[in-house]
Amino acid sequence: MQSGRAPRGGPVAGASARGVSRRRFLVRAEGPLIVALDVGTSSLRASLYDAQGRAIPGARASEGTPLCVTPDGGAEIDPGELLRAVVRAVAALRERAAPLMGQVVGVGVSTFWHSLMATDAQGRPLSPIYTWADTRAAGAVGRLRRMVDERAAHARTGCHFHASYWPAKVAWLRRSRADLRGRGVRWLSPADYLFGQLFGSPFCSYSMASATGLFDQNRLEWDGVLLEVLGIDAGQLSPLVDRDVQVRGARAPWRDALGPLADLPWFPAVGDGACNNVGAGCMGRERIGLMIGTSGAMRVLWEAERAEAPWGLWCYRLDRRHGLVGGAISNGGNLYAWLVDSLRLEKGPALERELAALEPDGHGLTFLPFLAGERNPGYAHGATATITGLRWHTRPIDILRAGLEAVAYRLALIHELLAPYASPEAGIVASGAALVSSPAWVQIIADVLGRPITAISEMEASSRGAALLAAQMLGLIESPACIAPPPGVLCEPDPVRHARYREGLARHRRLYRRLLGRRAVAREAV
Repeated sequence: MQSGRAPRGGPVAGASARGVSRRRFLVRAEGPLIVALDVGTSSLRASLYDAQGRAIPGARASEGTPLCVTPDGGAEIDPGELLRAVVRAVAALRERAAPLMGQVVGVGVSTFWHSLMATDAQGRPLSPIYTWADTRAAGAVGRLRRMVDERAAHARTGCHFHASYWPAKVAWLRRSRADLRGRGVRWLSPADYLFGQLFGSPFCSYSMASATGLFDQNRLEWDGVLLEVLGIDAGQLSPLVDRDVQVRGARAPWRDALGPLADLPWFPAVGDGACNNVGAGCMGRERIGLMIGTSGAMRVLWEAERAEAPWGLWCYRLDRRHGLVGGAISNGGNLYAWLVDSLRLEKGPALERELAALEPDGHGLTFLPFLAGERNPGYAHGATATITGLRWHTRPIDILRAGLEAVAYRLALIHELLAPYASPEAGIVASGAALVSSPAWVQIIADVLGRPITAISEMEASSRGAALLAAQMLGLIESPACIAPPPGVLCEPDPVRHARYREGLARHRRLYRRLLGRRAVAREAV
């Protein structure tokens, strides 16, 4: 598949990422080194790691991701702007860590899952990137359910019908835009597009494909049933590869900005959730990965050729040998930030102490935290946020505490379904800046679950995971599972608080069932 010309705006050779110092970073580091490129929906980062997954201090550059939110539920990214941001970050890293670049032997990539864009046959964008948070395809979900047995589709693809996945997005776009109905249209993930532009080789890894809702998890191919229903064919999607493939030889006009990295091996993008588990040291049934950044998720990654998930959860892949089962929430650190801003609280140590001092479920509030809708486990169509129990004496800090507890309740529902896929005594490992930066929130979740949680110090687990996976493919390590996990702080649950939270969870469930139960797909899970 031929890739088209670079988006308007041209190369950015020699540019530095915004906010990154132009001074060169000098440090003694033991090579070989790996560049990890972590492309997220809120920001992207280019960082240096050694083969043991240790970040090189100061050798990092970041860029904001140009996410545009629209009043009709849109959450989209301009693909040309994303490409230029990636190249700017890599160029800035090269400049900042110039003395170390001669020790770099490859590039590992982590990219956000679920997102979709359309191009023409030459790779020129016909649409923005529609991210997982874009809800405009919600109307197509009902039509899909009338046409396809959703349980059978979930058994094959590991995904429910939901606006975040490709089937609903493709159906919505083909219905609303006549120019996207032709056979010449190509449907790509952001990673496909980035590799196509940089190397002229758009392809989709099993990992990226596994979170589209259009991929047969066990046949390792695009799902023929859904393709036929949607009116598209496999030729309109990227070729599928595993993560052991490598490309090199970046093309103009991006070669100058990439410098020597242009001719080093780049490995196919792996989904950010899978990379997060790897980077957090959660590569088996003995460790459940819990992450809260902008959104949140709870996942188990294990070696198994056959992938499956219970109704109410999803199943994706790291590669052909590793399945990833779990659940995601759309409201995590974004909810925390919105509450702090809207309630005019000042985030910092004083707020953290005040949160920690409050009694569990002592505010009398019941909070459904669906500002960005619901994903697992219920997938209730059109879910919005609700707070009940407000009184004259309710304070802003009470509402914030109720919101954080509500997120913990959603994770508890996911954990109930996920626990059978983990070992009976599996530990829970927490990562993500929004969560790890709030010990009070970690304690709330430990108390709600009634399980110990280890909050690791690694703030960029997805970047670390991408570096370790590349190190494995380069033959520098046998497996990321052989590398010691990042250190962490253990948070023990309190039995008395857990009992209080069981009552709060029951009240939370009753309100959910009363307001959203009829719209929930997995009613039995909520």
